[in-house]
Amino acid sequence: MTTHRHHLPQLRGGLFLADGGLETTLIHHDGLDLPHFAAFDLLRDDAGRAILTRYFERYARLARERANGAVLETPTWRASRDWGARLGYDAAGVADANRRAVALLDTIATELEREGITAVVSGCVGPRGDGYVPGETMSAAEAEAYHREAIDVLAGTPADMITAITMNYVEEAIGVARAAARAGLPSCISFTVETDGRLPTGQALGDAVAQVDAETQNGPAYYMINCAHPSHFADALHPEAPWVRRVRGLRATASRKSHAELNEATELDIGDPAELAREHAALRRRHPHLNVFGGCCGTDHRHVDAIATACRNV
Repeated sequence: MTTHRHHLPQLRGGLFLADGGLETTLIHHDGLDLPHFAAFDLLRDDAGRAILTRYFERYARLARERANGAVLETPTWRASRDWGARLGYDAAGVADANRRAVALLDTIATELEREGITAVVSGCVGPRGDGYVPGETMSAAEAEAYHREAIDVLAGTPADMITAITMNYVEEAIGVARAAARAGLPSCISFTVETDGRLPTGQALGDAVAQVDAETQNGPAYYMINCAHPSHFADALHPEAPWVRRVRGLRATASRKSHAELNEATELDIGDPAELAREHAALRRRHPHLNVFGGCCGTDHRHVDAIATACRNV
């Protein structure tokens, strides 16, 4: 029987750090080729696993120095059936990649906890389609069936939770939440929004959270926002709106560009880490329940370090 580490400690408060933009760091800073943005492909050999270990250990050091805990997100955003097939993986190969990813982070989490730092291992699930564009969409039932393949595998590992990163339409988010619940794991749904603070479908963020909660009996443990700049969603987080307290985490981009502009960009926009940190601190002052912070495309350990320092002092 698989033993999971604990109930989610981030729900009790404290400051928890996630990592930054994994794929953009590996491509633009480390010079790696990641077809289809699939970092999980590095898990296939010792050299790739060493690269991922070095990457995540940077963030483990930040958690030791700056926070109460760490949420270690597996590099499995693309480790699902359709994306795996594009890279030549069959179902068994994708399942093995998900298991290897958890094993890698479980080792880091165990070491952190020996040192008194609370660590959570999260099994990362990404969209079946594009991260920014809701092209061929699924019904909630189709999404549950599709994502259940990876989630059931993750449930058989020491992963403590499931996090769906860059959800851009609500039916897929509902499917992931239902699949996680069936597998017996708590889940986090992380939506991405456009520059107007709405999902790429045009749905208001608050309406999306409310719909997922209504159709899953408040299934997700909490929500996050990722792959958007704080200036894109700050105004959508009305302090008096009840749904806002369901949002505990932010994994923002450093760039103020739209998703369309980012897709066309040939150079990485790292923005201003100090400015990004100030914007996070301002959000935490308005919303003290926000306590899980990382980054997304264009960010790295420098951004997360600045954000942690600013938010710790709020």
